Amino acid sequence: MSTLAESTARTEVASGYRAGRTLPLRVELIRQLKRRRTQVMFGILAVLPFVLVAAFAIGGEPDGGGDRITLMDTATASGANFAAVNLFVSAGFLLVIPVALFCGDTVASEASWSSLRYLLAAPVPRARLLWSKLVVGLGLSLAAMIILPVVALAVGTAAYGWGPLQIPTGGSLDTGTAAQRLLVVVAYVFVSQLVTAGLAFWLSTKTDAPLGAVGGAVGLTIVGNVLDAVTALGDWRHFLPAHWQFAWADAVQPRLEWSGMIQGTAISVTYALVLFALAFRGFARKDVVS
Repeated sequence: MSTLAESTARTEVASGYRAGRTLPLRVELIRQLKRRRTQVMFGILAVLPFVLVAAFAIGGEPDGGGDRITLMDTATASGANFAAVNLFVSAGFLLVIPVALFCGDTVASEASWSSLRYLLAAPVPRARLLWSKLVVGLGLSLAAMIILPVVALAVGTAAYGWGPLQIPTGGSLDTGTAAQRLLVVVAYVFVSQLVTAGLAFWLSTKTDAPLGAVGGAVGLTIVGNVLDAVTALGDWRHFLPAHWQFAWADAVQPRLEWSGMIQGTAISVTYALVLFALAFRGFARKDVVS
């Protein structure tokens, strides 16, 4: 049914029709920004730094309670430290949710609203539709990862003052260097989450249930974290994206180390490209009836 509609649309198009002009990124971005789930997710990420400041105010300054000082123990040292701690507590799970949501809900939601077939009959080429939705989904995911440290830096500076980034192992980074290192951290966290984005996007093209795509991506990401904790796997864990998710900690050191982040980037990008390719290939052959 949908195939016939698409074929008819291709042969009977208005004068001046250009496939590359259908579903512009600006239109798709505005559509997604107006959705309540986008606004709620950005709101949660913006509120988190205030919650942590309140927690430290109520419970006192963080104290590891042992001989080893961690990044969490330096949270109140400066605004830069507070921003780094927000990324530390969020990278493992909280930031997985907006990535899965923005990339997993995008195509499946159109199917659940029964609007997907009408978009394709407009006609919007399937590859164009997926490309627009993927770019916007990744863009919103990156925005979510930027909002958190930016708000945390502002809130932390107001609460604890502007100063150098205190390193748990000793020493500090001046404010300029600290800002550059935090940018590296955000960039790496985004790249490490590309696997979750790929899983969510691929599942979004396979199901008409947005919750199934989002939940499936989050669930598989958790499974990857569990497998990484199984030390009996030995060197096989190096092929798991979860094994490298905290490699960004090497950026919060006196001397920036790239080796771990390079390996993590290679693993994440490889998995993501395979999943994105599966999504495009599968959707091109899918009989869309919703």
